[in-house]
Amino acid sequence: MTGWTINAPGWLTARPIAHRGLHSKQSGLVENTPAAAAAAIAKNYAIECDIQRTKDGEAVVYHDFTLDRLMRAEGRVDAFRAHDLGQLSYKDCNQKIVSLTDFLGRIGGRTPVIVEIKSRYDGDMRLSDRAMAAVAAYAGPACLKSFDPAVLVHLRGAGAVCPLGLVAQARYDTGEEWAGLPQDRRASFADLRDFPRARPDFLSWNQSDLPHAVPMLCREGIGMPVMTWTVRSREALVRGRLWADQIIFEDFEC
Repeated sequence: MTGWTINAPGWLTARPIAHRGLHSKQSGLVENTPAAAAAAIAKNYAIECDIQRTKDGEAVVYHDFTLDRLMRAEGRVDAFRAHDLGQLSYKDCNQKIVSLTDFLGRIGGRTPVIVEIKSRYDGDMRLSDRAMAAVAAYAGPACLKSFDPAVLVHLRGAGAVCPLGLVAQARYDTGEEWAGLPQDRRASFADLRDFPRARPDFLSWNQSDLPHAVPMLCREGIGMPVMTWTVRSREALVRGRLWADQIIFEDFEC
């Protein structure tokens, strides 16, 4: 027994999931833009996207905490209001940064959307609340996930009804994202210490860590679906499909 009812509708793993949409430099399709989402829909893929919080509390579809890598602007995303972000230009396309509500509206229920809530691991749940409200108001298939188990704990307590996923991997001892976290915090992520409180409906697991006991036990032991990220080759595709229920892919089409 898991101690909770897993909310895992079939659409979660029914289609391969385009990582940040079906983006491609060669095609001029930049990650997390409406155009990348439209390209994924055209190929019958599901979509994974990332969200960040703006200065005025909106959730916008964008991966990085800063604008520098993708935009013709610099600075932290949360230093700008949503309207001002929407006026900025990408370096490599004519798309604009859009809110999660706008992004979902453009998709219009045509394919599942897996929304990753980016966390600074500081206990600030304003982005989680805004994401929950946007997904609750959306009529199509959509879910929320995060690396931060505290986000899932918060969403559970706030009454989220959409599927909630935990993004995880075997190790947290390398990588810029974890560098500022205390060792015990990183260890708690690796051993899934908060799993019983987070009560995820699905697991999103690093494909470079497959095979691994955690996704195997989730799938075979408690019937929890497992996605794996980020699959970037045919070789990784074979491994991913062997050990997970669906893949999150980029840099090729499957």
